[in-house]
Amino acid sequence: AQVPLQSWLLDAMEGPTPVSALIHAATMVTAGVYLVTRSHAVFAESEAASTAVVVVGTVTLLFGAWIGCAKDDIKKVLAGSTMSQIGYMMLAAGIGPAGYAFAIFHLLTHGFFKAGMFLGAGSVMHGMADDVNMRHYGGLAKPMRITFVTFAAGYLAIIGFPFFAGYYSKDHIIEAAFEHNVLVGSLALLGAGVTAFYMTRLMLMTFLGAKRWERGVHPHESPLVMTVPLVVLGAASVLGGLVLNGWIEGWLHPATGGAAEGAHAPTGLFHVSLVGVGTLLVVAAGVAVSVALFGPRRAIPREAPESRSPLTIAGRRDLYGDAVNEAVFMRPGQKMTAGLARFDTNAVDGVVRGTGLALADFSSRLRRVQNGFVRSYALTMMAGAAVVGAVLVLGRLG
Repeated sequence: AQVPLQSWLLDAMEGPTPVSALIHAATMVTAGVYLVTRSHAVFAESEAASTAVVVVGTVTLLFGAWIGCAKDDIKKVLAGSTMSQIGYMMLAAGIGPAGYAFAIFHLLTHGFFKAGMFLGAGSVMHGMADDVNMRHYGGLAKPMRITFVTFAAGYLAIIGFPFFAGYYSKDHIIEAAFEHNVLVGSLALLGAGVTAFYMTRLMLMTFLGAKRWERGVHPHESPLVMTVPLVVLGAASVLGGLVLNGWIEGWLHPATGGAAEGAHAPTGLFHVSLVGVGTLLVVAAGVAVSVALFGPRRAIPREAPESRSPLTIAGRRDLYGDAVNEAVFMRPGQKMTAGLARFDTNAVDGVVRGTGLALADFSSRLRRVQNGFVRSYALTMMAGAAVVGAVLVLGRLG
């Protein structure tokens, strides 16, 4: 799910939300983070490779946040968020020993709160007749109390609210990024503010404000089989950071040796630093801007207005990822395969078929000698004998 290989992620949101919770929050898309951390010895030998990981992670976290701001589909907002959060993990893994623990720490906490929010989105869809458009929601906090509370826990975790899971993992990544490079740290900090903006937008448009449901829709809470996992993951979103805090480095020791030990140990209930305070202020600014634009007193149209902003248009079109893939890879690939198909038909198959046809033609001509008439054979024998006799006579005369 890293730039430029991110296009599939948004399309994969067509699957059921439990599948999204599994592969997009906890397992498949985060496997690359573990791979980079597990292969730390390889990246440690190449500064260029580590820098590439940092650059890709930084660009991805910003691109994912950009997409999350422009989408109205609740699952695709979470997909953009997933892309962005994995960018944070990759950024941390690329920093080196200072970030290994935080990359895996955020991988685990992200699994808690993002899986909870994906399942929460499924609960919302269940109560809203499978509608995924947030512009058709509003005011769902009352009829879906459990879903709202558990989703709010995940929301507070992902924006890095103090004492929630994301506070202990993502904020330390930003701090380590600043120590690695001021520009990288600033971009990571910007991503935190944008994350707070679009996640607050999701909460406001879905659970608060005026009701924008269709007449035939009757929102209701999901059954226990759906809400119990939400409660478990919501609790993990609150307590996961505290439970895992300070444990990651020892757990990583078999994989990274001593590389991750002693570097920026994520310990302590409340971590006070200049970067940490700055992060909270940026997050608060993102929340404030979102409330100003999408707060309960703002009228949210049921249909997205046409935007002239190139940023919004690009975000709605997934930053033209599909268009770029078609122009750079698919169309040239189609032309190349069409050319290869013609070469195979005309050249490879032509040689094979031509050889066969030539042999068949030669065989048919050779068969004319064997026509089945005795007189023809006798004439041939006589002609042969005459030729042999002529050769012998000419030989003696010579």
